Amino acid sequence: MASASGYYLPHQARWPIIGSIGLTLFLGGFGAMLIGSGAGPFFMVLGLLTVLGMMAGWFGEVINEGLNGLYDAQVERSFRWGMIWFIASEVMFFAAFFGSLFYVRMYAVPWLGGEGTTGVGAFTHLLWPDYAPEWPTNGPAHIGGEFEPMEPWGLPALNTLILLSSGATVTWAHWGLLKNDRSQFVKGLIATIALGFLFVGFQAYEYYHAYTEMGLTLGAGIYGSTFFMLTGFHGFHVTIGTIFLAVVLLRALRGHFDAEHHFAFEAAAWYWHFVDVVWLGLFIFVYWL
Repeated sequence: MASASGYYLPHQARWPIIGSIGLTLFLGGFGAMLIGSGAGPFFMVLGLLTVLGMMAGWFGEVINEGLNGLYDAQVERSFRWGMIWFIASEVMFFAAFFGSLFYVRMYAVPWLGGEGTTGVGAFTHLLWPDYAPEWPTNGPAHIGGEFEPMEPWGLPALNTLILLSSGATVTWAHWGLLKNDRSQFVKGLIATIALGFLFVGFQAYEYYHAYTEMGLTLGAGIYGSTFFMLTGFHGFHVTIGTIFLAVVLLRALRGHFDAEHHFAFEAAAWYWHFVDVVWLGLFIFVYWL
């Protein structure tokens, strides 16, 4: 374990191999489902349950080791750097989707409309002479079907207010913890969690409205696919972040944190602020512009 004079080496753990098995089952089951295998959903569920069990067991072990004082300052730094690199990987994940949206809007759509005298744009007008290179688009020959684009100033604007408010409440909770005001800390966490679930609920309603009344689906051309990929993955991250904060709340109610030792909460707060920033980009570039 940790020592004052040596480099920290984690003890042997069974959790990594269990997590690998769970991910293999989950992805294998997903692939089998895509090719029509009846066993696919079973292995997907089995893999998901294995991964969730791994997470509960591994996180619980780390929590107990921390509470028992087995981690020194170096281990604390390793946790912080691990969370920083994790969020950096998430930045790259969303950057890829924002990049695809930029490429489609700024290059692919104009080319399909015949822009450019060389390369792709020189020939596409022969294939689709009536195509209007406007965004949002349902593609040449209306391959994406008829749909209505999502307007920004309804539920999306309300969800923006909700998520920005949740950023304020989690910061308020942090202030309470730093001054050892457990009541403020817990109230701030409860408010943030409630706002997170409210955001997800409104987004689910937005999706239902899009599918049932607007004709806006994943198959609605490149606009539909980029809209649901970006907002859907963000909604998934909000859900994960809300669960993260809920676990922190349960630990807070058991008195696990104080002004000096609360990295688990800080990690959740970092993640939550990251989710806030991503949503601002989504609101501007997916809904508004």
